[in-house]
Amino acid sequence: MEKKSANKVAGIALVVFVMIIMLIVIISKVKGGDSGSGGLGGNSVPSVDKLMKRVTYTESTPSKGSVDLSQSSLYDELPNIKKYPLTVEDTSGDIDIEIFGSPEKSGSDADSWLVDMAKQYNSEKHKVNGKTVSVSVRNISSGIAADYIISGKYIPTGYSPSSALWGAYVDIQGGKTETISNRVVGNVAGFLVSKNAGYNNYKDVVAAVQSGKINIGYTNPQVSTTGMNLLITILSDSGNGDISSDAAREGFSAFQKNIPYVATNTMQMRDSSASGSLDGMTMEYQSYAQDKELQKTYDFIPFGSRHDNPMYFCPDSKNGTNEKDALADFTSYITSADAQNAATAKGFNNNEDYKSDASFTGKDVKTALDIYKKEKDSGQDVIAVFVADISGSMAGIPLAQLKESISNGAKYINENNYVGLVSYSSDVTIEVPLAQMDLNQRAYFQGAIDKLQSGGNTASYDALVVAMKMIQEKKKDVPNAKVMIFLLSDGKANSGYRLKTVTPTLQSLKYPVYTISYGDEADKKEMQAVSEVNEAASIVADSDDIVYQIKSLFNSNL
Repeated sequence: MEKKSANKVAGIALVVFVMIIMLIVIISKVKGGDSGSGGLGGNSVPSVDKLMKRVTYTESTPSKGSVDLSQSSLYDELPNIKKYPLTVEDTSGDIDIEIFGSPEKSGSDADSWLVDMAKQYNSEKHKVNGKTVSVSVRNISSGIAADYIISGKYIPTGYSPSSALWGAYVDIQGGKTETISNRVVGNVAGFLVSKNAGYNNYKDVVAAVQSGKINIGYTNPQVSTTGMNLLITILSDSGNGDISSDAAREGFSAFQKNIPYVATNTMQMRDSSASGSLDGMTMEYQSYAQDKELQKTYDFIPFGSRHDNPMYFCPDSKNGTNEKDALADFTSYITSADAQNAATAKGFNNNEDYKSDASFTGKDVKTALDIYKKEKDSGQDVIAVFVADISGSMAGIPLAQLKESISNGAKYINENNYVGLVSYSSDVTIEVPLAQMDLNQRAYFQGAIDKLQSGGNTASYDALVVAMKMIQEKKKDVPNAKVMIFLLSDGKANSGYRLKTVTPTLQSLKYPVYTISYGDEADKKEMQAVSEVNEAASIVADSDDIVYQIKSLFNSNL
């Protein structure tokens, strides 16, 4: 009897032991291979070679496509103006005027000063020349607004950029503006640098970046006033006032080669720098003054020309004397004492004692932006791999947008850059190996784009692993090259590795992944998370502005 009991206990113990082992195996699979991690659990960072062992990929035989060598302009790709919504819409007046306002004053919450003033003005039913006036405000970045006015694609009544630099640029580029006021509200651009870093002025910060002591992010000079102000100021200081001199270019190149990140706008840069790997960034004081967390972390060091938000009248067939007088009346209203007190409460009108040491013309701005396009690589090689999603969920419009955007955007890639193309669905294909973007490579690149077809599952992170491997191999030949990956997808990864598995490897390599989301059903949060791994931009594209946004991204980074 005792023997049977002992056997029974032993049997139960064996069953329990087996169940425990099975449970451990199941948990291991949930944490590892079955979840898409490829069984790469643990705290160590997987190497690219280790990740590659579980990736299925092939190499395509490249074929050449027809390359469009015609000169292209970003103006050609400007989206419908409705892409930039009216934050105040009122057409109830006998005279209706619309103002292009920069985002720091034409948005919401802390950035709503111009919006608040327009609504208040409209409610009071002001009259000019015996007629009632209504004011609408459109929230649009100063540089993009300039593009609309220069191209003639859309002309507002009024234009209030962050800085007079843009008004001068519009005029030199063939647009028409008339100054209503040199200032409607005061602001200053500056560096935000970590507290107690020991930098006392703008030149100290620039020198620290040039020597590689700190990492700073800044905004795209082609769009952002702060970025453009920084560009032209560095060129001027480096060239002793001659922004087109060799010394100016060398100074900017020394600065640019140590810049890890150029954002499309301030909010994008702030979001991407949340990981804390940047020592600082550029920003206007008004935004800094409204954010207590920024004030705890960073000191503000002003630079460049003041951002005093002028107001311009834009004459054309629909903007005549009545519209100009109405704009002048509204400008007088927002420069009154009460309106300025409201602006001060929103963070404007600080640093009134700050003065610029230099004065720049529209020609200077144009020269600076031309230099930026040519010198932004700072003489440094760039390695870029495009990773294109051709899974079944990309069928139809999303894939058509992807093909159009990278095909047209490729015109903006400098010839010295090394560029490759990977496509993926369930498996991964190296469509075009990395090579410099000469005419031959452009033809292969276009040929690969032309033949992309959709179908299958979405192994996004397998494709990222292949891109990382391609870059690693190319860096053996060009070890000092700047690296970037462009992931073009709807973000709906459902096969192969998961983001959490490849993230440690991406972080260790510090390869930034710029993401472009396609399709109305895109998983934008997933794509944003990919870009945030190493401080890169995440763009949500739609049918109206996809080509313009991609061209802008390539123009500022490639």
